[in-house]
Amino acid sequence: MPRTRLIFVSGKGGTGKSAVAAAIAIDHARRGRRVLAIDMIGSRGLAAHLRATSLTYRPTEVRAGLFAMEMNRSDALDEYLKLQLHVPQGAPTGPISQALSVLADTAPGVREIISIGKPIYETWKNVWDIVVVDASSLGLFQSYLRAPRTIARLVSTGGVARQADKLEGTLTDPGVTATYLVATPAELPVIETAEAITAIDRESLGPRPTVIINRFIPRSGLTERDLEHLGSGALRDAAALQLGLEKDQARWITSLDHDVRLPYLFGVHTPGEVAIKLADEIKVPL
Repeated sequence: MPRTRLIFVSGKGGTGKSAVAAAIAIDHARRGRRVLAIDMIGSRGLAAHLRATSLTYRPTEVRAGLFAMEMNRSDALDEYLKLQLHVPQGAPTGPISQALSVLADTAPGVREIISIGKPIYETWKNVWDIVVVDASSLGLFQSYLRAPRTIARLVSTGGVARQADKLEGTLTDPGVTATYLVATPAELPVIETAEAITAIDRESLGPRPTVIINRFIPRSGLTERDLEHLGSGALRDAAALQLGLEKDQARWITSLDHDVRLPYLFGVHTPGEVAIKLADEIKVPL
């Protein structure tokens, strides 16, 4: 079994999953672990939160003990051919890669298995203590988790089938893989996160996810009566907004079982500052 832990971070778009993924990676690096952070979809959000100008397919050290890279499907295809299908290192892979690239755009599961295969391969190498993946949003992420089974249905024998089985074994092993789903305490993120958890559990796509509530606003103690004493003006408007946010948050946060709460960061912060502040706060199980 791999010694490396593999952590996927997903969530509805706009919930701050890239910031949380960066914070988790920073937190583990601070503890002296050798960490690889992967931007799985090339959104550049992870790079910004790690204060990296840009990321490439080659892991680059962005702070002590923390390396980061960005997925590139053409490079992943080339690596897959050489390392997973045992194409000789000196053999030209261009024509095969082009053919597979066309296949990846048309055949179900091919693109997804190539993408999710990279972080799993990095886990198998046992070079890293932790691999943290800034994954795609909830719907597409589930298709990545389903990819090994999709491929297994298409190709039931041979090396590809064996690789698909091995990939699924890693994804569903709670001793190796963990999934963190990031939600904000609002209607759509809560509903979509709950639906994703149900699907992952029902289809046995992986261990039960850890849920992280991001942008949680601590209760201020304000009441409607307090507003009556504030008259009119900016102070009352701010207090009314705070109270309204607290009420809406209280309604939805009780609808989703969660393991971690991260605070709403008031003020103007750069993405790098956000990741550092969240890393100061985050306490998630390994």
